[in-house]
Amino acid sequence: MADNKHVDEATGTTTVGHEWDGIEELDTPMPRWWLITLYATIVFSIGYCILYPAWPLLSSATRGTLGWSSHAQFDAEMAADANRKAPVMLALAQIPIERLPENSKLLAAAEEGGRSAFKVYCVQCHGSGAAGSKGYPNLNDDDWLWGGDLKTIQQTLIHGIRQPGDDETRMSQMPPFGRDGILTPAEIGDVVSFVRTVSHQEPADASSQRGAALFAANCAACHGNDAKGNRALGAPNLTDSIWLYGGDRQTLTETVTNSRYGIMPAWGTRLDPVTIKMLAAYVHSLGGGEAFVPEKGPPAPAPATPAPVKQNVGP
Repeated sequence: MADNKHVDEATGTTTVGHEWDGIEELDTPMPRWWLITLYATIVFSIGYCILYPAWPLLSSATRGTLGWSSHAQFDAEMAADANRKAPVMLALAQIPIERLPENSKLLAAAEEGGRSAFKVYCVQCHGSGAAGSKGYPNLNDDDWLWGGDLKTIQQTLIHGIRQPGDDETRMSQMPPFGRDGILTPAEIGDVVSFVRTVSHQEPADASSQRGAALFAANCAACHGNDAKGNRALGAPNLTDSIWLYGGDRQTLTETVTNSRYGIMPAWGTRLDPVTIKMLAAYVHSLGGGEAFVPEKGPPAPAPATPAPVKQNVGP
């Protein structure tokens, strides 16, 4: 092949000796700038391998003479960020959550921190916009089973809903009226008719009238005679057309027949108190939050009437 090499007349470049159907390949040298760049990258890579972690080992990598690592840099950045946030976190830890609205800057910081925490811990069930889905409540509306003020939301987050092993968890249990044989399928149908009537989905009829009597006997103890629920028991309002699982006839029949038993984790065992406080502030800010109303204690005793002071006025 070497004997076939010759100088191409048109370019003045030597050929490599290959020829295919009259087509020959020129042995054009690489541009000098390209070669300089190539050699520079080789030198750089050798220097990088010496100075920084580069070669993988069984359980780690070569450390490099500078001792730098991405983990150490990340830890340093996280520590610096924690130091920057420390005054705000300390203030949030010290302030009672019901007094948080008194400090607008601290409240804004709590809501922003809660927004970030929500994206990590809560969107899997409640969705990125907190609108929920079937079986997972919408946190944007003003419908609350146990209450929507800051302190109540915090309590719910700490102890969860129907969390096994937590004595202070939110607990409610509707009987499975059909599965336990408390009501017959026909009676359940009448109760569903009544619920759909009070929720303005169906006009009153004979079925809903029969259901009203059944509701008063079996359901009013929790949902109230007016079907507007009871927060002390976690019983939902059945008249506002806001449904956790659905308000259509089929879904309501399933609910009354077999009941529901949703569970929310008790975050008090998983998150620190400040993070929970920030989450409560964020959820409260979504649109349905309520004002905190302090519990009324016993009235203070009336001050005692002072005894008259005797004065010596002389003989």
